[in-house]
Amino acid sequence: MKEACERYGLRRSMGETGICWNNAGAESLWSTFEHEYYYRHTFAYRTELVAAVDNWMNFYNTRRRHSTIGMLSPHSYE
Repeated sequence: MKEACERYGLRRSMGETGICWNNAGAESLWSTFEHEYYYRHTFAYRTELVAAVDNWMNFYNTRRRHSTIGMLSPHSYE
């Protein structure tokens, strides 16, 4: 994969295999979702879970306060 990207002049979004911080942002996001929402709810159908993820992501990305931006929501920060 690395060689193919280099051949076509593409910049990869990940580093070498085994570097722990490649997925740190994604892992943090899903861990937060699991602890703040998933473990506190029961889903009878897959469609309920998909809708829950969509709703939570909308909340997380627009209204939830984030410590990295001074405990403001992204809307307030912008």
